[in-house]
Amino acid sequence: MNTDTRNDHPARRTRRALLTGGALLAGAAAAGAGYVLTHADQPIAMADFTDLPRAMRTLERLRTTPLHTRSGWDLAQVLHHSAQSVEYSLDGFPQLKPAWFRASLGRTAFAVFSARGKMSHGLEEPIPGAPAIASGQPLDAAVDHLMSALERFERHRSALAPHFAYGALGKPEYTRAHLMHLANHWELVDAG
Repeated sequence: MNTDTRNDHPARRTRRALLTGGALLAGAAAAGAGYVLTHADQPIAMADFTDLPRAMRTLERLRTTPLHTRSGWDLAQVLHHSAQSVEYSLDGFPQLKPAWFRASLGRTAFAVFSARGKMSHGLEEPIPGAPAIASGQPLDAAVDHLMSALERFERHRSALAPHFAYGALGKPEYTRAHLMHLANHWELVDAG
């Protein structure tokens, strides 16, 4: 067999490159699936957001001990943004990523975030199609908005709207998504 690739036909080289790339991609997917399976059910990385009652207590404390964000959106904007996300999970998101994205990349991203117990996303990225949130709003009103949205979510018993990026999520998955979303934003929150 000739192992000299200089005289190899271009179609063979292309096929070999595709097979090699496909094998590498399959290996990466298997490694990612293995990570998700072996790290499933990790607690949410921030204690204040491990469950809805703790999140509600954290939000309630803002009434007596206001906090601030170190950069990006102010805290009221963060809370209104988080409330939008919760409300859209009930009422429907204004814009959805394409179905192929939600069924593949979006679903995989959620699985990895869930396995890690930690989400990471652009902390100043609005929800696609959502109205802009003005800065400088009163913090108490933002706390009320988010707490009301979370209470409504907790009482909700019927099907939930598909997430704009992750696709169809059940109530436990959406609860986890909302808590990880809050915890991710809280990384920039302190008493400063």
